[in-house]
Amino acid sequence: MSTPRIVVVGGGAGGLELVTRLGRKLGKRQRAEIVLVDRNSTHIWKPLLHEVATGVLDSSLDEVSYQGHSKAHGYRFQRGTLSNLDRDNRTITLAPIIDDDGVVILPARTIEYDYLVMALGSVSNDFGTPGVAKHSHFIDSPEQAENFRQHMLNTFLRYSDPERRTHPKLSVGLVGAGATGVELAAELIGASKMLHSYGFTAMDSGKLEIHLIEAAPRILPALPERISQAVHKELEKLGVQIHVDTRVTCADEHGFITADETRIATDLNVWAAGIRAPAFLSELGLATERNHQLKVNQTLQSLDDERIFAFGDCASCPQPDDTRVPPRAQAAHQQATLLYHNLRAAMDDKPLKPFVFRDRGSLISLAHFEAVGSLMRGTSARSLFIEGRLAKLFYASLYRMHQMAIHGVVKTSMTIVVDGLNRYLRPRMKLH
Repeated sequence: MSTPRIVVVGGGAGGLELVTRLGRKLGKRQRAEIVLVDRNSTHIWKPLLHEVATGVLDSSLDEVSYQGHSKAHGYRFQRGTLSNLDRDNRTITLAPIIDDDGVVILPARTIEYDYLVMALGSVSNDFGTPGVAKHSHFIDSPEQAENFRQHMLNTFLRYSDPERRTHPKLSVGLVGAGATGVELAAELIGASKMLHSYGFTAMDSGKLEIHLIEAAPRILPALPERISQAVHKELEKLGVQIHVDTRVTCADEHGFITADETRIATDLNVWAAGIRAPAFLSELGLATERNHQLKVNQTLQSLDDERIFAFGDCASCPQPDDTRVPPRAQAAHQQATLLYHNLRAAMDDKPLKPFVFRDRGSLISLAHFEAVGSLMRGTSARSLFIEGRLAKLFYASLYRMHQMAIHGVVKTSMTIVVDGLNRYLRPRMKLH
């Protein structure tokens, strides 16, 4: 009997946690061949991208090399972008890798699979709003976060010269007051203070104007109202201008235009409103939702093919109460754990278990200023509201839990020590 091959496409938080466990338990013991496919060569935890975007986190220090990680954890890494799926022959095709000069580095390749897992995450959804794609930054990948950081630094430098200022204050427009938009707003306030303290710019935070724009009646509409109200209050203390019940209808080089034809003038635009799965998922011959999420049953198997699984933000997974699993990091973490067991069950011809999401609460970090959240104790009616240092401790622990899942306890403990030393040895933000 040949060794089964499990191919996981997408090395985000859930995908990397899954292949790490599969590699340790099956790959190293040669019970299965585990292959990870990703278009990038390194991984960084997506909830940290707002810190990369402001330079508070140096991605070069925190990113994980898939190639090095795969060697240590019993799986094989293939860099590439999924371009085709052949379900009859159980193969996927990866598009050629081309360098900046248009030269092919690696030609198209075909990979066979016995079980295929889609873990491709999500991207921001601009809903076809005119001008957004051309005049706004998105923070969906390390590359996009780095592009915004460079643009941010250049804009701060430009505003150091009074003759080159477009507006009385440097204005940033953030559309979407979910976790990304809210946390980025606070990080920008902190970044402006640090840039001023390092002498990078003559501007202080009093010359920075941040507009947080949300179409819903309140910020953080997916989270409990108590968290929303607490965060709203803290952001206003920091000087963020919050616009709720405000729908953006157009973007241009001068800012955003709202449904009531009000112009919000900006120097930098960020779009963080809504998410969708990558559009090409709807071209693979599998059932998808309107937002391109793959339709799966509760065992995380595709409705069309029991050998294809999907989880995380790219999957639409039903729940017993007829809702869908929310696109949150904790959901992907829980699904990765269940999927490991379901893949082993499928290989052994045993029944697969359904996935039921357990909400463990929500935490929002407002840079170094504050943190707010709730911890769940079984049901939403028994949630524990926390803020301040305790909330910041729990927020930081989320990333450490992810690190333990992909590195183990020993390496994560060493990383914590190194991170503590770097706080004294390096600048508090990336300035170049």
